[in-house]
Amino acid sequence: MRIIPQQQITTRRVIIIGGGLVGLGTAYKLQLRCPSARVTVLEKEDRVCGHQSGHNSGVLHAGLYYKPGSLKARLAVSGIREMVAFCQQHAVPHEICGKLVVAADESEVARLRSLHERGTQNGLEGLRLLDRKQMLEVEPHVGGVAALRVPQEGIVDYEKVCEALQREVEAKGGSVVLGAKVTALQLKNGEWRVGTTAGDYPADFVINCAGLHCDRVSTLAGEKREVRIVPFRGEYYKIKAERQQLVRNLIYPVPDPQFPFLGVHFTRLIHGGIEAGPNAVLAFAREGYRKTDVNLADLWDALTFSGLWRFLAQHKRMSWDELRRSFSRRLFCESLQRLVPEIRADDLAPGGAGVRAQAMSPEGGLVQDFCLLHRPRALHVLNAPSPAATAALAIGEEISNLVAKEI
Repeated sequence: MRIIPQQQITTRRVIIIGGGLVGLGTAYKLQLRCPSARVTVLEKEDRVCGHQSGHNSGVLHAGLYYKPGSLKARLAVSGIREMVAFCQQHAVPHEICGKLVVAADESEVARLRSLHERGTQNGLEGLRLLDRKQMLEVEPHVGGVAALRVPQEGIVDYEKVCEALQREVEAKGGSVVLGAKVTALQLKNGEWRVGTTAGDYPADFVINCAGLHCDRVSTLAGEKREVRIVPFRGEYYKIKAERQQLVRNLIYPVPDPQFPFLGVHFTRLIHGGIEAGPNAVLAFAREGYRKTDVNLADLWDALTFSGLWRFLAQHKRMSWDELRRSFSRRLFCESLQRLVPEIRADDLAPGGAGVRAQAMSPEGGLVQDFCLLHRPRALHVLNAPSPAATAALAIGEEISNLVAKEI
């Protein structure tokens, strides 16, 4: 065995751009994998978890929907186990409550059975197809003719997860720099110079976990934008307190293969209350959480992208229906009534919203799998929508294994 003298050991400096779940999860996993690395997370906001990670519905996804063998399927299945273990270790509020995926009528039953087969292939445990009587034992007010019971899914406080990850990263000698928006990336003589609004940072390796801005950050590093982030806002209603008994836990529809998103559903929140949603409408700003939020640069970026127009042409009816539903509580309620017939428009109060960072190809297709672009001295996470929150630690493990070979 060759012993390397202490003076020959080089500490590798790793910069991670983005202080959301994937960025912090990657920092945490990299420190465990490479304890000698000096890890710095750069976050442009004044706190971690400011965007996608803090604006979702807080569901722990078990990997039911995703193509067997895909990164999403593999990392969601392992990721929920890791996330639950992390929450238990760090006293983060969470609960494995299970969910129902509901076939609203007979035309959806075949797709429900296919979903059962896919979940089984992905390694989910305890999946059960339920008839009408069995459904009502789980959710007494649910509609539909059949359902799939997914016992491994649950709910969690992702903001608390981020706070716990930040503490762990800092306890292990890393740093999380807030108010540090990355404005420049230059690689010279094997060293990165990362320019930010909080000063410049040298690095031997850069990991881009910038979420809603990941494609733009990649261009700072010299990459061509083969795919582009198109922001879709998901809007929620809250069920009024006196009607929350209509939903016990999580109630989802059977996904429509012609619709690129899951569709509106019901979610019990970890700190109480029931949310209904989200829809999916084009946001006029990458951080546009309200209908009135407009960022001209973001809007121009989307409207000049051929992929968006091809997407809209391919999904005309869906896009129009989503837009109408965004402005009509009645239409939103009609979609929810397919799952819970007793729900009424008067039961819905305005809720929050999130923006999904969805990568889209120039042909107008949504990138379905997680996308990791590995380059010498850099790695870019170019697509990490749901279930990336649940899978954040598993994604971090995947990235760490790739990066460790270089640092």
